[in-house]
Amino acid sequence: MAHDLYPDRGLDWPFFDARHRELARELDIWSRTHLAHEPEGDVDAQCRALVRLLGQSGWLQHAVARPTADGSAAIDTRAVCLLRETLARHSGLADFAFAMQGLGSGAIGLAGTPAQREAWLPRVAAGEAIAAFALSEPEAGSDVAAMQCAARPETGAEGAVTHYVLDGEKTWISNGGIADFYVVFARSGEAPGARGISAFVVEAGTPGFHIAERIDVIAPHPLARLEFQHCRIPAAQRIGAPGEGFKIAMRTLDVFRTSVAAAALGFARRALDEALARATSRRMFGQRLGDFQLTQAKLAQMATTVDSAALLTYRAAWRRDQGLNVTREAAMAKMAATEGAQQVIDAALQMWGGLGVVSGQPVERLYREIRALRIYEGATEVQQLIIGRELLKACEAPRAD
Repeated sequence: MAHDLYPDRGLDWPFFDARHRELARELDIWSRTHLAHEPEGDVDAQCRALVRLLGQSGWLQHAVARPTADGSAAIDTRAVCLLRETLARHSGLADFAFAMQGLGSGAIGLAGTPAQREAWLPRVAAGEAIAAFALSEPEAGSDVAAMQCAARPETGAEGAVTHYVLDGEKTWISNGGIADFYVVFARSGEAPGARGISAFVVEAGTPGFHIAERIDVIAPHPLARLEFQHCRIPAAQRIGAPGEGFKIAMRTLDVFRTSVAAAALGFARRALDEALARATSRRMFGQRLGDFQLTQAKLAQMATTVDSAALLTYRAAWRRDQGLNVTREAAMAKMAATEGAQQVIDAALQMWGGLGVVSGQPVERLYREIRALRIYEGATEVQQLIIGRELLKACEAPRAD
């Protein structure tokens, strides 16, 4: 396994505190031992095993929102990003397991009641409960406000809402089929569009909720389509106030969208390592592959792409940890890191030649892993729209002279 042939990860950049640097180094050392080989079994079993391992080793606590002095909760975005980058360099499935524990429980951490946090977050952090984030629908992916899954309120004798009845479906749900609970977003009808969506915790096995279909993708991980048919849940399982679901979803994605860029960065760094290993060992026409100017030019382009993505990613993470708005910066980071990683990985595979497309080779796995990141949590085209919209908004905002 090629590692650290291009070792500069930017840990000495001013974006990070000493604790961030130490955290990244500790996880890298841990990963070399524990992630050298994927757990045996099918992908569901592998994912469950990785969640347990990450939880027992203490890493998942960094993916879960922590209580603050004022009673709210916060997530250290830089820590999440460094951990995702490190895990992605070693194992795409380990990165997935870590990220989904954070994304799946994020709404509870950021907007849940103390009782909801106590019920779920310690178990998620310990790897004892698997979380899922159920937002997308067949006709509501990037356009979240178009969702059709409905949550009909039921009232008691005194007119207060006692239960919600969910009907509809969700699709492309990561951890679908293995999660212990799902944070489900559904139209509760308080207002048109995005203002009429609420968030709910739905436990696996709840009557009326079932896995309609398992979905296989090119980089295997647990993925499913969910169906709700008169699925009745207590009102106490609503997260936040009625109609606040869209805001809660966006707050959650605001954290983890930047971390998607970090995962892509991890994949790109591994690809650059593999390319350098090939360039310095492969001999052809009486010299090494790396002695050709064409190879040197390609390596230079790859390294520059990696560093550019890293700077954008950790700028966004740092800004969020300072309490600043990162809508534009997170979109830039995700777009640049995922698109750039695709280019870097493709170039690495090309250097490996025929071996690069052999199933199970590192660059072959990376080639399959990276493709989905350009789509989920906001496709590249959506990030372009966000960036353009934010630029125009800033330009049109009134200025104080």
